Order: sequence, then C-alpha cells, then structure tokens
Amino acid sequence: MANNYIQIEDLGRKDYKESWEYQELLFSKILDCKVKNRREDTEHDTPNYLLLVEHPHVYTLGKSGDFSNLLVSEEKLSEIGATFYKINRGGDITYHGPGQIVGYPILDLENFFTDIHKYLRLLEEMVVLTLAEYGLKAERSEGETGVWLDVGTPFARKICAMGVRASRWVTMHGFALNINADLGYFDHMIPCGIKGKAVTSLNVELGKAEINIEEVKGKLLKHFAQLFEAELHQKTEA
Repeated sequence: MANNYIQIEDLGRKDYKESWEYQELLFSKILDCKVKNRREDTEHDTPNYLLLVEHPHVYTLGKSGDFSNLLVSEEKLSEIGATFYKINRGGDITYHGPGQIVGYPILDLENFFTDIHKYLRLLEEMVVLTLAEYGLKAERSEGETGVWLDVGTPFARKICAMGVRASRWVTMHGFALNINADLGYFDHMIPCGIKGKAVTSLNVELGKAEINIEEVKGKLLKHFAQLFEAELHQKTEA
C-alpha cells in the first residue's frame, strides 16, 4: 500500500545553500530506499517530506536558464546583501528572500500518482485555493508555470514561482509564494526569464503593511493535504 504520510518541517529562516544540501540529503534518502527495494525485492515504505522555509536574499538560476537574466554584477549582489546559485531544477532565474514562503516537497510520486504535469498543476492549485481565501482570483498562465493575477491583461503579474526536479519519480525544489516580499529585489533580474511581466506580493494586493505568514502556511498545508490526499505530520524539535 502506498505511503501517503508526509513529514512537514518548518526550517524558519535558513541559508539557501544549507537548505539545498538538506533537500539533497532527503532526496537521496528516498532514492536509496527505492533502489534497495528493487534490488532486494522488498517493499519498505519510501518517506515523503515537505520543507517550508524563508531564505535570506538569493537569486537562483535553473539548469536551462540564461545567466544574462540576472541584471546585476557580483559587486552589486554583495552591496544589496544577496547571493547567487546555479542549481539543478527546471526553469530560469528566481529570487527568494524574507517575506516569501518557499516550499520544497520531496515526495516519492509513486506514493501518489506518476504524472509530473499533474504534480505541478496540483501545486499551482494549492496556491490558487489559498489566495482565494484572501479574496484574490489567481490563475495559471498558459505556457508559464506558476500562479498569476489578471492573466491575459496588460496588468498580469506573478505572485508564485515554481521550479521542480524529479528523478525516478522523486521530486525536489518547489514553489515560492510572495507574502510580504520586498519587490525591489525583483528589479535586479528578468523574473523567470519572462520580459515585460510584473511581480507582486500578497500584502501589496491586499493593501496591507504585513500579512500573517504563519496563517498563510496553515492554509497552504490544508489545501496541500486535500489535493494530494495526504496525511501531514509536523516535525517537532527534540
């Protein structure tokens, strides 16, 4: 029987590189379990994880991304307190920073369904349903992964970026939802390599100085559990 148990870990604010290395550790743990099951013809459950984190200012470039979409020099990055990493997810350039919920589902999709497109659509739907609770009509934009507002108008703007990697149906990387983000940092790049498209944040859309980020996390997790038909368990500190 497939394992629909997902361990939730809230890492708080954590350096991007440390979080990436932790993702890789959990990713490898699941892959090793799958390899062992096939080699030894056993049926040990493969674990599933969802990491939630806020990062210090950082720009990341996907494996198919164009470095020229980063519009500032190394010196300027240092000046604005940001770092840069080229990583192994899909997609182009993305910014992460304080006031943004970053989610890294590290799942064995064979525990749920083996369809990477469905996986991405469910992640998008989780965000769409969460934003609907704040009175916002969020949508997908054809040919552009992520979640947007006012699609098909001159005012289209992205509120959630996504980029994933999968190997043997095990996922890593994920989504970044702007809650109280400093949008000025997006001016230093061409977001996701898409020219002429704006970026927004939940607090801006609601006209508030700050949104309760823990409340948003709770709503995301509720919809995540429903959409993936999963049982979520929060890891508690020892």
